[in-house]
Amino acid sequence: MLLRRKPKKRNLTVLLTVLALVAMAAVYTSLVDWNGKETGSPNVAATNGAVTPELKPNPESKEPTIPSEQTDIVIIGSELEGLYLARAAVDEGLKVKVLDTREAFGGQVLQGEMLFLDETRDDARRLLVQGRAKELFDGFRNGKIRKLGEFEQYFDKLIQGIPVEQGIRIDSVEQLPGQFGAHTVGALQYTTKDGQKKRIESSYWVENTDYAAMASKLEVNRLAGLEKFYGQNEIEYMSSGMMMKFKNVDWTKFQQHFKSLTIQERNKKYGYGQVDHSYAIGLTGITNRYQSTNDRVFLRGLNAVHQRDGEVIINAFLIYTVDPSDDQSVAEAMELGKKEIPLILDHFRSSIVGWENAELNGFPNYLYIREYNHYETDYVLKPSDMLGAKMFWDNVSIGGYPLDLQGTSANKWGIEMGRPDKYGMPLRSFLLKNYDNVIMAGKNVGASAIAFGSARIQPNTGLAAESIGVILGQIQGKKKLRELREADMPALQDYLASKYAIQLTGVTGNNKIAGWTAEEIAKLDTGEIVYAQYVKKRQ
Repeated sequence: MLLRRKPKKRNLTVLLTVLALVAMAAVYTSLVDWNGKETGSPNVAATNGAVTPELKPNPESKEPTIPSEQTDIVIIGSELEGLYLARAAVDEGLKVKVLDTREAFGGQVLQGEMLFLDETRDDARRLLVQGRAKELFDGFRNGKIRKLGEFEQYFDKLIQGIPVEQGIRIDSVEQLPGQFGAHTVGALQYTTKDGQKKRIESSYWVENTDYAAMASKLEVNRLAGLEKFYGQNEIEYMSSGMMMKFKNVDWTKFQQHFKSLTIQERNKKYGYGQVDHSYAIGLTGITNRYQSTNDRVFLRGLNAVHQRDGEVIINAFLIYTVDPSDDQSVAEAMELGKKEIPLILDHFRSSIVGWENAELNGFPNYLYIREYNHYETDYVLKPSDMLGAKMFWDNVSIGGYPLDLQGTSANKWGIEMGRPDKYGMPLRSFLLKNYDNVIMAGKNVGASAIAFGSARIQPNTGLAAESIGVILGQIQGKKKLRELREADMPALQDYLASKYAIQLTGVTGNNKIAGWTAEEIAKLDTGEIVYAQYVKKRQ
């Protein structure tokens, strides 16, 4: 019997040894992801402003290797404001790439055709627009940049030499422990428009979409929106706009007729408003007489610009309860607009002199999205900052514009909460809270729902983005963005002034809440006090 047992014992020993080796191999393999990176290893490689995983090829892996690249800055989205950051950073010597989650390039301006530009001016009507945006706004004002093709040429110049990938889908965002905060973004995996899988590492990431395509995938804190101000239970954003495009308008006849009327005649026919050689503003007597066919749409006062040659584009048509992150919601809103705008044209043709032969000039490809979620940044701008003309040690923009809350389903006309003179916008309002290397561009600025009414305007956030792009170039290889302190900023702001004529210091504004109590200021910030109404009572 012993002779029969010994072979069994040896066989069992051999079998157990083999199984142990297989198990050890499996444990090792589990530490290596399908890109050959050791996920269980703490080994990382640091880049400027971010910590990214060190790639280790796995020669035994049978999975396909995803193409990977490295860059200094990745811009997610092609809204105008983030492109200012991209251009400035490239001109300062950095490597930048734009990844756009939308099918077509240019966002609000080129796809939404929001070609009526809102300037920022102070109480004395002095222009506050600075930086690269000044060329655009000057061109718009003097009539040289009015039509879509002219805006496209401006964008082409802005992104010259900057690689853009259109129509990508973000598959995953690789997050690691941060050096200064809880997190840093190391890399992003995405699928291209033609289905190719790719991976990109970057020192900095810029959220530049109108629906927080990347930031919404991070560990963010959503700030209360207008639903709190209006006492609603459900989240609702400012109304979206659909630009109305017309042709064959006799603008000269329109303007001359308007000017020929007495004030009483104008008020009776057109209501509040004005018309000159380029713009028609308000005309609420005309718009108020239009009855919408759907409760979700509304025609407010006009912001109309004559683009030349009888072509006119108007910002006045509002669509409520649109979710910019939901493609179906956007598509439904577009269909509502395409049904309603021809009826508005009929109303204009029968109501406005010079519009008798007007025709539709097509529809934009996309909506004008005003607002999405607000996420917490290192500093969240408040109405009191703006009306108090507050300036910050880390100013990256000088802003101005009324606290203009466009309508929602709860208040279709919207409300103006006050008119600041001018105010500073700090770098900290563009740095996503708890992330080392995520920058919030454009409408993603850190502002309360009420303060956002002013902060959102393009010259405000566009200048901030450009300033940040320059700063990133200047600190490359020296400091990371979150290492900047008050003592570092004067030299950077002086450089912006001397090389780019961007003035961020030595600016003072009219403090319109001087002498207010802490309780009054707190109520202003929550919206319990509407400045324009309250200030009259306070006097």
